[in-house]
Amino acid sequence: MAKDFLEYSSISSEVRGAMCPGKLKMTESAIVFKNDKTGKVEQINSGDIDLLNYQRCVGSFGLRVFMKNGSLHRFLGFTGDEQKIADFVKKNYKMDVLEKELSTRGWNWGTVHFKGSVLSFDVEGKTSFEIPLNHVSQCNSGKNEVTVEFHRNDEAPVSLMEMRFHIPTTESAEIDPVEAFQEQVMKQASVISASGDAIAIFREIHCLTPRGRYDIKVFQSFFQLHGKTYDFKIPTSSVLRLFLLPHQDNRQMFFVISLDPPIKQGQTRYHFLVLMFQMDEETNIELPFTEEELKEKYEDKLTKEVSGPVYEVLGKIMKVIINRKLTGPGTFIGHSGTPAIQCSYKAAAGVIYPLERGFIYVHKPPVHIRFEEIASVNFARSGGSTRSFDFEIELKTGTIYTFSSIEKEEYGKLFDFISSKKLHVKNTGKDGKNNYKEDFDDSDNEGEPDAYLARVKAEAKERDDDDDDDSEESTDEDFNPNQAESDVADEFDSNVESTSDDDSEGAGSGGGSDDSSKKKKKEKKEKKEKRVRKERKEKRSKKAKSGGPKRPATAFMMWLNASRDKIKKDNPGISITEIAKKGGELWKELKDKQEWEQKAAKAKEEYAEALKAYKEAGGGGTDDEGGKSGKKRKKESISPKKPVSAAAMKGSGFKSKEYISGDDSSSSGDGDKKDAKKAKKSASGSDVNKSDTKEDKKNDKKDDKKKEKKSTKSDSEPASEASASDSGEEEEEDEDEAASD
Repeated sequence: MAKDFLEYSSISSEVRGAMCPGKLKMTESAIVFKNDKTGKVEQINSGDIDLLNYQRCVGSFGLRVFMKNGSLHRFLGFTGDEQKIADFVKKNYKMDVLEKELSTRGWNWGTVHFKGSVLSFDVEGKTSFEIPLNHVSQCNSGKNEVTVEFHRNDEAPVSLMEMRFHIPTTESAEIDPVEAFQEQVMKQASVISASGDAIAIFREIHCLTPRGRYDIKVFQSFFQLHGKTYDFKIPTSSVLRLFLLPHQDNRQMFFVISLDPPIKQGQTRYHFLVLMFQMDEETNIELPFTEEELKEKYEDKLTKEVSGPVYEVLGKIMKVIINRKLTGPGTFIGHSGTPAIQCSYKAAAGVIYPLERGFIYVHKPPVHIRFEEIASVNFARSGGSTRSFDFEIELKTGTIYTFSSIEKEEYGKLFDFISSKKLHVKNTGKDGKNNYKEDFDDSDNEGEPDAYLARVKAEAKERDDDDDDDSEESTDEDFNPNQAESDVADEFDSNVESTSDDDSEGAGSGGGSDDSSKKKKKEKKEKKEKRVRKERKEKRSKKAKSGGPKRPATAFMMWLNASRDKIKKDNPGISITEIAKKGGELWKELKDKQEWEQKAAKAKEEYAEALKAYKEAGGGGTDDEGGKSGKKRKKESISPKKPVSAAAMKGSGFKSKEYISGDDSSSSGDGDKKDAKKAKKSASGSDVNKSDTKEDKKNDKKDDKKKEKKSTKSDSEPASEASASDSGEEEEEDEDEAASD
């Protein structure tokens, strides 16, 4: 069976100078065009068509439909279907489709022809352009000129606002051609003039958009809004839809009028008129029609006298006069028992109505969304709250409307409504249920956990586990302050006490320091102390690996180690450096030092015997710190970044490079001069280890004698000069490092 219709999905219709995309269907009895943007359906009956023509366009051809009432319709976007359309029109509409040739000369002088409501400008018998006169808003005449003004179309990228025609005049002409031209334009122009009496008048109607109170006057071809500041004359042809919607409080009623083109108030465009009525307000209007007019013109849809609530009377009259369907609420009933759902859109509170063919939001700004425009809908959580949710509507064009703060009790009924309309829900799972349904259902049950909260807690636990792993990796496992063989435990304990005391003092002096800053400072100190202890332990482990005997401590260091706890007890809050300083002062004041000097001498003798046995056993090679190579390496390893103290230099007999270069300023013996010679030889490239083996042994013996003499003198010297031995030098360096930290 052959098709009895033709259908095209990508056709554009010319509407006030703008090309509006849509779908065109040619049936046996009519041509139907549906606008994709507004959803408006325009039907052209085949019996009203006077002429059908082809028109060549850029990349395609158009169909020109001229009506018997003088109006013109143009459809563009046909490609390669000229013969098929011609055959269909000839078979069903009984007329031929001929091509209308257009003038391409570009001349601006020619002949004007008026045919119906169309002005045609012809050049050499061919049409250059055509103007539908219903697009004209005003026509003014001059001496030899006529100015034609057009309605503005906000949807068009470029709007033609004015056109001027120069009309030459002759003295012999009986009729002025300028006046005749203006009269022909004004006959068909869409110039609204309130001629005659209004069909119905409604006084002081509350209007939400545009805001104010207006008198509404309904005429045959337009209706007028008359306010204190603004007047609007709205043609009935610009009305798309009428909505009559009950308010959520069941005491008020919304009457919404959808307009295309919108009305303008300054730079503001109003696509919707939103009127509000009280349900208990009633009126009685007598229409200025005879019984015959009501029967013939309006098919008995109106009566001579109309009475009832104001919103009902206005809706009935507008429906019949404008010839548009009056849309009411659908079958949806929300949790509140009304067809409205309380929500917010763009930070303004309002209500949304699920209708049978779309959604409409009232009122600021009003939004109408048809189901056929919707690509998908989405239920989303509203800002982490379990009391409400967001309802998102995504259009096929990519635009997203988000209606927020909807009570969760509305979720079930709204979801059932969406499912019944077979709209695609974006976040449903394989079982067809919504992912957020469990979250909303469980949020009120105190005995059961919130699903959303459980997910957040699980993520937080994973982050905490990762942090614990990182902290465990950074723990210093080598350091153990409880080992008996290490003397670091005492220092560790003293550090903890001193830092805690320092923190308490700082808190008392600051007066306004918070606990978080104290905690951070304390943690920073502890990390630093751990790092210092680890470095010290590594140093000691390296020394232990060398295998040589440990150097003895001086009398002062022996006394200081024994008196450390007493000094800390007598001076609470004292730091490490202050302990050494205080110990030096007390050692200087100490009169009886014989006990500690004897202990130091005994320790020195034991060290000498152990060193001798160690060397006889074959030790003391390159790794022996007491040997010559060790001394040489120690001299070379000292860098200018970490200078040795004067006391250490004096006690050990070491001389810096500057000190060695001086000739008369040196107060040391022959051993120091020989050391200077060896340093010069090493700088010139001589091998020290091979040349001075005998002299080094003699120098070692001389140094030992000098050190014994100097240790006896240390009784009267301060603590900073008393540490003459290498052991004292090592302990003093440790104290300096701790003090710098």
